[in-house]
Amino acid sequence: MITLKGKNIYLRALEPNDLEFVYAMENDESIWEVSNTQTPYSRFLVRQYLENAHQDIYEAKQLRLAICQDEDFPAIGLIDLFEFDPKNNRAGVGIVIQNKENRNQNIGSEALELLIRYSFYNLNLHQLYANISVGNVASIALFTKFGFEQTGIKKDWILLNGRYQDEAIFQLINKQI
Repeated sequence: MITLKGKNIYLRALEPNDLEFVYAMENDESIWEVSNTQTPYSRFLVRQYLENAHQDIYEAKQLRLAICQDEDFPAIGLIDLFEFDPKNNRAGVGIVIQNKENRNQNIGSEALELLIRYSFYNLNLHQLYANISVGNVASIALFTKFGFEQTGIKKDWILLNGRYQDEAIFQLINKQI
């Protein structure tokens, strides 16, 4: 699918052989804050999820794609559309790159650009949004680079290490529709 192929990366559907990668991502406590995860996932649950990953976005109300650099298929991150709302033509966006050495390499930028294009031109969405902790400077910079605008603050929204943090909502409106 050319729509999901960029200059240096491509996005692909999850495959059964992604079990260990997704299992590691879902159980990496260092990213639980951004994924809103509170408990670990078993391999059994991840396997079940992958078995149902073939569902259409209109049925599942979400789309999770693997971010890959090489043609030999290994994933280095995940990018999601979640809370897909076809009535109002909107969806949330989440992205995570697994290893810190792959961050700040424009991988996230290229993946987000591909997902925005796919969302607006293939799914005909009117808007995308992202919920980002106000302390997550890297994510704020990534999303604002593509025109996402902060439209609100949810006060004391995230409890992290015994302290509440604010979460901002960023929106990108498709001006083509």
